[in-house]
Amino acid sequence: MVVAQTDCPARLVPAGTKITIPKDTFVTITQALGGNYTVVINGNMARVDGTDAGALGLKAESLEFAENENNEIIEEQVWQALKSIYDPEIPVNLVDLGLIYSMEIDRDAKAVNINMTLTAPACGMGPVLVSDIKYRVAKVPNVETVNVELVFDPPWTRDMMSDEAKLATGLFF
Repeated sequence: MVVAQTDCPARLVPAGTKITIPKDTFVTITQALGGNYTVVINGNMARVDGTDAGALGLKAESLEFAENENNEIIEEQVWQALKSIYDPEIPVNLVDLGLIYSMEIDRDAKAVNINMTLTAPACGMGPVLVSDIKYRVAKVPNVETVNVELVFDPPWTRDMMSDEAKLATGLFF
């Protein structure tokens, strides 16, 4: 159990609805994966992004991006942000899991458009993962809008995982 040191942004699980955990509120940490924390507050589960963990008195994860003098979105930085997001139940990032089908940058609109899938269409964590992506990619310099679309065609298979992800999950054979 920890006490919020300052107001802490969070998202309800599984809906992804934004909430604020007020300062001095007791929360129970039920899971810590990929730098993110799942907590219980007032009987509800919520997800705290690792970049906001300092508000709970925990070590905050830092997303750092090189400065860009052209005020443009840099594709490598978007991928860096995406690779910092982990599946809530599997300690592998979404890119290596093969869940990111495409990422396009609209430089005029300063927008990033992402098509992604889930390991199963009925996965209840879809809204939380979409919210995680929007939150982290919005931290990339010059990104003003993040659009995420869940798609299920083609269906995800473990063949879409990187070799590293297969090794980490014991699915490499």
